[in-house]
Amino acid sequence: MSGMVYGSVVQAGSVGEVHFHDRRREPLIPYQLPPAPRLFTSRARELAALDGWLVENEGHPLVVVVSGPGGVGKTSLALRWLHDTRSAFPDGQLYVDLAARTGDEPMTPEEVLESFLLALGMPTVEIPWGLPRRQAAFRSMTADRSISVLLDNAVSAAQVRPLLPTSARSAVVVTSRWRLSGLAVDGARFVEVESFDEESSVELLERAVGTRVASEPDAARELAHLCAGLPIALSVIGARLSTHPQRSLSKEVGSLRAERLGTLTLDDGVSVEAVFDVSYLELPPGHARAYRLCALHPGTSFGVEAAAAAVGQPPEDVEPVLSDLVEKNLLSEVADERFRYHDLLRLHARRHAEWDSAAEGDAAVRRIVEWYLERSVAADLAVVPDRPRVGPRYESADTVFDHVTAALDWLEEERANLVMAIREAAEREWHALAWQVAETMFGFFLHRHHFADWIAAFEAGAEAARLDRHAVAESRLRMQLAIGYLNVGRQTDASRAASRALELAHQAEDFASIATALRQLGRICRQQGESENALTYFRRSLEFESALGRRRGEALAHRRIGEALTDLARHEEAMAAFATAAAIMSELGQVLELARVRTVAAIPALALDRVDDAADLLDSALPVMAETKSPDYIADVLLLLADVALRRDDRQREQAHLKAAEAAYTRAGQPVPERVRSRLTG
Repeated sequence: MSGMVYGSVVQAGSVGEVHFHDRRREPLIPYQLPPAPRLFTSRARELAALDGWLVENEGHPLVVVVSGPGGVGKTSLALRWLHDTRSAFPDGQLYVDLAARTGDEPMTPEEVLESFLLALGMPTVEIPWGLPRRQAAFRSMTADRSISVLLDNAVSAAQVRPLLPTSARSAVVVTSRWRLSGLAVDGARFVEVESFDEESSVELLERAVGTRVASEPDAARELAHLCAGLPIALSVIGARLSTHPQRSLSKEVGSLRAERLGTLTLDDGVSVEAVFDVSYLELPPGHARAYRLCALHPGTSFGVEAAAAAVGQPPEDVEPVLSDLVEKNLLSEVADERFRYHDLLRLHARRHAEWDSAAEGDAAVRRIVEWYLERSVAADLAVVPDRPRVGPRYESADTVFDHVTAALDWLEEERANLVMAIREAAEREWHALAWQVAETMFGFFLHRHHFADWIAAFEAGAEAARLDRHAVAESRLRMQLAIGYLNVGRQTDASRAASRALELAHQAEDFASIATALRQLGRICRQQGESENALTYFRRSLEFESALGRRRGEALAHRRIGEALTDLARHEEAMAAFATAAAIMSELGQVLELARVRTVAAIPALALDRVDDAADLLDSALPVMAETKSPDYIADVLLLLADVALRRDDRQREQAHLKAAEAAYTRAGQPVPERVRSRLTG
């Protein structure tokens, strides 16, 4: 044998066996499907067709479009089949509701691919930016997987096509109110789901209400006829009868005949409005008002207090009303005291709100947005108490959260609603409300790195501040937007946003914003490898902060100076800068910021071989970081503690710290990034 080798070489007379061990981490196996439908019935023909295509398509990816009118049971059919065939797809099941971002605007393929890549194990920091790159990454990660995907509520073939895996052992089921015939060029099979026949309709009613169907067979058949075999209409009727055990089927028939099954017109021409109106018209006035106004909530799910804001009543008065609406199948409880409308019911309720009083509806939406603003102001103050703000609500904010963790958890739960509140306010030209809500989210995004929402919120907020002609607010928001851009590698956008922020700050003679903008420009230089220029920006920022007497700003500038000096291997000077930053943060009682300073100060300490000093700094920082539940902050400390253990030649402790970092990401439901995985040995 001849050839060239690199590294250490051991020469042996003979070699028995050679084993190569793969150190790669096992891929994540997602199981994202919602539960199988409880009252599923019939659909034998459609299920048989799906089973047959799965066999026929062996060796080729299967794409099936399940289409039909709203409420006909497309998703139920898809879920039933995918649950039944789970064993055929051992590498996982992905799910997305493509209409879930808002009630009116569908999700984009780029957003969906981000969630799919996360579910498949790609670290957040490694997810590429832009649709083509995300599409390529998704295809690569699924190329050899036996996986099923449910794309629910699609609106077009163009929305679906980037989400199709290429694996020959994959199956994709698409549900849509449209036929999506354009997917025929992708080899799709088509299932047109129709309304139930009389027998299947009566069977569904029997499953819902039991023996009363057998005692009134004629009335049951008439209900099936009046509901036109539409499963969602039959389910509403079944729920009504179940919650009124003394109500006869004949009386239900009479109510439906009297009010007539009208139309709730959709794009495909099918209507169920009269079915919903029967339940709606029976509601007491207060319940009907809550049903209408809660549907105007900007996001897809909401809690009791947001509903109380919509109605303009105390939460304790609104909660039993919401419970009644759940019982009448006009609202779904998706978690404890958290509610969501079916999309058709949401549209139905919104239309009644428009017909009843457009002015009352506008007032309800404004109350909702203002409630989110007030609550998020309180949360932001709990997360970062002393950061300078512009919004006027901070001056009179109530104390709602007694701990940073509770505030962060609330912001996490309401994140999508807050982003939608910003968009809703912007669309209604409530510009001041829009930028004020955006301002409250900065501290949260620093802890929980939801970069897509960060950028969306602050792009909208900065534009709203511009339209509100509030130069100081616009400057601050553009600086915070620049940080979001920087985190996803959009350095050109970050530089542009920070430069514009600096320009606005100079125009407004807002010296505090000038100091902050200079720090952000320094961060951009640092990321571009220009540490000397970064140091210049940071020192200019320190000059402004010192002149203003802003102690926290001075501490932040000293910390950034220390980071730049570390980059330049000027470690003694870096340690001095960090010591100054730590002293000020300690003086101000800034526990979290002090922990962050101590974390970065451990880097030059290790470089100077002050291992014990580095260990002390990190040991004091870790408990504080743990309270934030931010896996990135926790991992920053643990990785450096692993370096300390390595310096002490303690491999066991090194691996223990790395496994703890891995566990932090697992607890947060996030993929473990490469910086952790690459150092784990077992």
